[in-house]
Amino acid sequence: MINRPASALSRRTFLRAAGVSLALPFLHAMDPPAGAGAATIPRRIIAICTNLGVLERYFFPAETGRGYALTPYLETLKDFREQFTVLSGTSHPDVTGGHSAEAAFLTAAPHPGSASFRNSISLDQFAAERIGHLTRVSALPLVVAKNGNQSLSFTSSGVMLPAENSAAQVFKALFIAGDAAAVERQVEDLRTGRSILDAVAQRAAALQQQLGTADRQRVDQYFTSVREVERRLVIAEEWERKPKPTVTAPVPKDEEYLLEKLAAMYDLAHLAIATDSTRLITLMVRLDGFSEHIPGVGSESHNLSHHVGREDKIEQLKNLELAQFRQLAGLLKKLNASKEGDATLLDRTQVLYGSNLGNGNNHDTHNLPIILAGGGFKHGQHLAFDKANNYPLPNLFLSMLQRLGVECSAFSSSKGTLRGLEMT
Repeated sequence: MINRPASALSRRTFLRAAGVSLALPFLHAMDPPAGAGAATIPRRIIAICTNLGVLERYFFPAETGRGYALTPYLETLKDFREQFTVLSGTSHPDVTGGHSAEAAFLTAAPHPGSASFRNSISLDQFAAERIGHLTRVSALPLVVAKNGNQSLSFTSSGVMLPAENSAAQVFKALFIAGDAAAVERQVEDLRTGRSILDAVAQRAAALQQQLGTADRQRVDQYFTSVREVERRLVIAEEWERKPKPTVTAPVPKDEEYLLEKLAAMYDLAHLAIATDSTRLITLMVRLDGFSEHIPGVGSESHNLSHHVGREDKIEQLKNLELAQFRQLAGLLKKLNASKEGDATLLDRTQVLYGSNLGNGNNHDTHNLPIILAGGGFKHGQHLAFDKANNYPLPNLFLSMLQRLGVECSAFSSSKGTLRGLEMT
């Protein structure tokens, strides 16, 4: 029997003595007291995009609702059948452009392939503006790729936030503490960054008086970006002085091959969530160039996605995608095995998995393959919408934001919350 105080401990409780601070892990006493609002419960999102689509025949169930027969891809997730929902017949309205739709997977900004395209804020950054201050890292963009830092995360002014492709570097940043002098140097760097931003803002303000209407609007957008960066720097300085969580896991290696890189990033995501270092993670899985170390796969991934109906290529692509789903099952298993108070991390973490392409062979951006697991929804179903006239996927994003505890009535081109998806 655990006797809890009248009010629960803060999620950020520290023991302090002789100038030393020790962060406590999540305890039962940190659960909200009876009658407390759901907003006090830590809730999270992990959003994953694989960029070359998914073979429909092996993913989408033939039956709708509950009791559907598991397809080969969903069979890999059978242990979590009652903890995820499959969506078909959904897409982002007016998001076209084939591979260009990667940039709009979490923003739903229209026509990403057009010359005049301007992106909007992504799901994770929209949430980070409201809850990002609660954790050391407001949001964590990650990428698995041969090279590059392409991200799913975009600011309110449509600027991409580069993703980290080194699991080792992220691990060190989250969990390896520097000495006192190193911390002070980092704080000074943050202060210098703020003073530079102030100087740039002053110059921009003086320049604004000489500009026309259109240019003034651009400068206003710039100001918005500057203020957001400045706000994040202030928060970063506060967190820099707080002790980092201690973990027993070793520093991961930066792997060369797809499955190993994916496993390392999933392990890192689990650690970041388990230590409440962040509550918002995005992961772009950029398959282009990968083929090594995957049984039954002998060709490069992008080439396989353009299979033109050849069964030999389709079989190899199936093997590649099955391997990805097995890795996803591993992430769900870790989250489900991690207790947090009277729940599991999977209970409190929404795991979104999907692609910006419904059919990689012809670059179709309709009927996207989407799974939502965990996070406090009533799952175990296939929500099937019209494959010819797709249902707006941003409705799901609005449901996710509201389940996260963010007060909002719209996101991007949403028309309401997702029909058929209920909270527990």
